[in-house]
Amino acid sequence: MNQEYSADIVLYCHFLYVLGVLIPIPLIMIGGWLDWKWVRNLWLRRLHLAMIGIVVIESVFGIACPLTIWEEHLRQGTGSEVTYPSGFIAEWISKILFQDFEPWVFIVMYLVGAAVIAGLYLKVPPQKPQY
Repeated sequence: MNQEYSADIVLYCHFLYVLGVLIPIPLIMIGGWLDWKWVRNLWLRRLHLAMIGIVVIESVFGIACPLTIWEEHLRQGTGSEVTYPSGFIAEWISKILFQDFEPWVFIVMYLVGAAVIAGLYLKVPPQKPQY
C-alpha cells in the first residue's frame, strides 16, 4: 500500500473519530427522551466524554492532533508537491475536517461541545451495568 492510500486511511479514521464525538449527541438527547437503554451505557458514555476531553486538551494546550500530523507526514512522504487527498471522497472529507479558522474559534467550539456532552452526562446519566 502506498503512502497516499495510507494517508487517506488516516484521514478516514480521523473523520470517524469526529463522527464518534458528534453523532452520539443527538442520539443521547433523543434516547434520553424515549428511554433508550443503550444511551445510558456507562462505557459508551465514558468513552464519549474521554474523546471530547482529548480534543479539548489538545486545543487548549496547542497540541497538534496526532492524526493530522500522521496524515501530513504520509502525504509529504510521497515525494510529490501535492499534499491533498488522492481520491474524491478523501478530498471532500478533508474539506469538511480542515477549516481555516483562528485557533480560538476551534477552542470555543470544542469547549462548547464538551459542555454539551458533560451536560448530557448529567441530564441523561449513565447507569452501571446490571449483572
